[in-house]
Amino acid sequence: MGGTSGSRRFCCVFRMVPAEIVYPWLPGTGCFAHSGARTGRDGMSFGTGIVDTDALPLFDVVRATDPAELGPRSQVSSRLPPSGQVYKYRLQDRAVWRMRFEDPIFSMAIRSAGAIVVSLADSRFATEVAIEGDESALFCVTMPLQGDLTLVRDGVATTSTAAQGLAFRPGPRTRIRMSDATARANVFIKVQEVEQALEHALDRRLREPLEFRPELAWKSGLAASLKRQLDVVLAEFRSPHGVADNPVALAATTDLLVTLLLRAVPHSYSDQLDVGAGGAAPAYLRRAEEFMRVNAAEPVRIAQVALAAGCSARTLNDVFRRFRGTTPLGALHAARLDGVRNALRLEGAGASVAEVARRHGFTNLSRFGAAYRRRFGEAPSDLVRRASRI
Repeated sequence: MGGTSGSRRFCCVFRMVPAEIVYPWLPGTGCFAHSGARTGRDGMSFGTGIVDTDALPLFDVVRATDPAELGPRSQVSSRLPPSGQVYKYRLQDRAVWRMRFEDPIFSMAIRSAGAIVVSLADSRFATEVAIEGDESALFCVTMPLQGDLTLVRDGVATTSTAAQGLAFRPGPRTRIRMSDATARANVFIKVQEVEQALEHALDRRLREPLEFRPELAWKSGLAASLKRQLDVVLAEFRSPHGVADNPVALAATTDLLVTLLLRAVPHSYSDQLDVGAGGAAPAYLRRAEEFMRVNAAEPVRIAQVALAAGCSARTLNDVFRRFRGTTPLGALHAARLDGVRNALRLEGAGASVAEVARRHGFTNLSRFGAAYRRRFGEAPSDLVRRASRI
């Protein structure tokens, strides 16, 4: 393109929640529109998926069609949630900043609930992002869905594609490089939640901040389980009556995500986390189970259960595995199913299965029905039907 200044590069600054992401998976969701090639006014053609904001009514959305909109003086930054970081975007093709487009060249959608932030974003052009300010208060799990994404932390580069995610804490030691036509899905979890869970698991305070090894292959083991749970979170945050709107379900989901993150992703405390714990008294079990039973319809966290039982989360986990053959999360799930059954019995023929289930943290009726049948050998509607005959 004639008339461009040889060494100029376009730079934009965002102040935002540590997130940037795109979400085109989960077949049939329609939240990511692959609309083919886009043509700039100079005739250059580019193709990428653009976040379909109509499919994300619960998200805060920012879009940019003009590279100048992403400049240091733009109003885009003010429309994003504030945080302690400054994200500096630098488009790698110095000619792009002079172009104009009818369709967005950058889209981002963000929604937060409790300790979790979900973001979906796409970028049409190769971009480098530098992060300034404090270390983020959130850990990030990034799932590239289109194109390549490279994380550079302390000078070490890790490249990720759709087959491999990234786990890291955004901050001044971090830079991110994206290729043309990239799409990415991010799930963020508060650092405080994850480190407190790790301290409970280790039964001691952390001497150094937790750091994850960034490579995260999704192929097998607990990493595959983590990926499936992240997919569920992304879907639930798009639902108007999903986990994000149900405090009980959100608490259980957060605990599960934190547990999987600490077990599936190698980190600076992995070797200590794998060391077995000592013996535990069955009294812990009885206190924990009673607390779960009484609070089955409350947004209970495993740390609260451990506190009520009078032991650490690590000891609680060992006791449940040893004497019940399950985990505290599994026991809490069972207690909530028991709570639903008891409520249906008490409310009798007029009971609404969906309402009672949701009250106990079950937002997906299909999965709830399957879990209920596995535990009790019948559908919840069978119990209501019997009550109607009395």
